[in-house]
Amino acid sequence: MGDLTENKDRKLRVDGLVNGRDLGGLRRADGTLSPRGVLFRSENVDWITGNGWQQIHDAGIRTVVDLRQQGERDTDTKERPSWLTTIHVDLDGLENKEFWADYRDSGLVGTAMYFQPHLAAMPERAGAAISAVINAPAGGVLFHWMGGRDRTGLLAMALLHAIGTDPEGIVDDYLETVRLGDARAARGERNNVEPRLEELCRQHGTTTEGAFRDALEKSDLHTFLDAAKLTDRDREALFTWRGAATPTPQRPGNASR
Repeated sequence: MGDLTENKDRKLRVDGLVNGRDLGGLRRADGTLSPRGVLFRSENVDWITGNGWQQIHDAGIRTVVDLRQQGERDTDTKERPSWLTTIHVDLDGLENKEFWADYRDSGLVGTAMYFQPHLAAMPERAGAAISAVINAPAGGVLFHWMGGRDRTGLLAMALLHAIGTDPEGIVDDYLETVRLGDARAARGERNNVEPRLEELCRQHGTTTEGAFRDALEKSDLHTFLDAAKLTDRDREALFTWRGAATPTPQRPGNASR
């Protein structure tokens, strides 16, 4: 079972990461907390140092689920520890050119405005990512994309929603990455894109936070799971976070219910 002790400091302190954290410690609808030490999110793990991998081990993490496209994975050539399992799941599905024509060129792929359309158009992609996380070998599971913002945020939203996490906690978890914009930019030696993304959202009549809240409010988990064809076994592992938590009394469908 995961640790249900409340701890507001969820940061994953690992040399080479600035955007890593435990998804545990967030309040659920039934008054309990999301279990600690079970699921973690972060940015690209390529820059983790030797000491950083030891810190990953000390945190109890034994599996990394990599959500990147193959071309992005090919740039990762550093050796990883023998005790670590790495699972690759391409969340994007770039072969669906009709879908991406509306989101990549416009820049909306960098916002939560693409979340629900992606889940509707390619539920099997997020379904495969969820399955990889919940069916990973024993130990903590860390999932990531490049910056740990939106692909990672989409998956975190679904995982937190599944165990009835309070919507405000889910929103705050997403916004934590936004607040880390300067640190993420410095780590990647580039400019902070958060102001540009905020302006893009405003051009579409919303904000960074508003776009995520809208995606969460419209999230119908059971419809998505049916479309993704997750098995009963998968669903049980999802709603209990790999057996670390009891399901909420009324398993969530739409977040606004």
